[in-house]
Amino acid sequence: MSDLLGRTYIVTGAGSGIGRASALAITKAGGRVVIADIAAATLHETAELVKQAGGEVRTLVGSVADAAHADALTALALEAFGSLNGAHNNAGIETDIAPIAEASEAEWDRGMAVNLKGIWLCMRAQLRHMSANGGGSIVNTASVGGLVAVPGNAAYSAAKHGVIGLSRTASVEYAQAGIRVNALCPGLTKSGMTNRLLEVAPDLIQAVMPPMKRMAEPAEIADCVVFLLSDRSSYMSGQAMAVDGAATAV
Repeated sequence: MSDLLGRTYIVTGAGSGIGRASALAITKAGGRVVIADIAAATLHETAELVKQAGGEVRTLVGSVADAAHADALTALALEAFGSLNGAHNNAGIETDIAPIAEASEAEWDRGMAVNLKGIWLCMRAQLRHMSANGGGSIVNTASVGGLVAVPGNAAYSAAKHGVIGLSRTASVEYAQAGIRVNALCPGLTKSGMTNRLLEVAPDLIQAVMPPMKRMAEPAEIADCVVFLLSDRSSYMSGQAMAVDGAATAV
């Protein structure tokens, strides 16, 4: 498959889970990647896997909640590869499990900084370049928690609802510039984040287990990322695409 042949993409949160699978799927589809994560060691591991798959890769360690880091990602793509054709803005964190009335302001701010502001900062830099250079495709990772309520995890759910609204707004604002923007809404997926939630809130995980009665493999989500980045989804923009084992169908 060469749907993304010769094109350049940014992937954030690429050190593990969906982000790592996305970087590898883009590579296998012929794309070049600039990958980012706050964890240097796991980011390096992803870069090595991309190289082993025959891909071209550049890395940048940092937090998407930092505007300078977000801007530097786009700058690195242009410096290294001379172009930027799209992005998978995927970096995110889990937040503490607590009812709204018992949640801390600090935890709310932490979740919003990474899960919502971080996507806005990255997308802002990407849009500035892409709107003046022929367009492209952006995929922002939301969650099924952006489509339905997640009791006990309001900060996460609110941020992911925000990602969908942000993506839809961008899709309208930049449609004439040839830029498509979609939100991807994974259900339960095998990842470090899910493992950590299993340790602290096993009942919550069971409550959102989909009718398929299994978690997604990261590669299953990554296949949908490649579809949304590619020309195969050329008339698809402003959508919140659930990949959730039928979780939101009931």
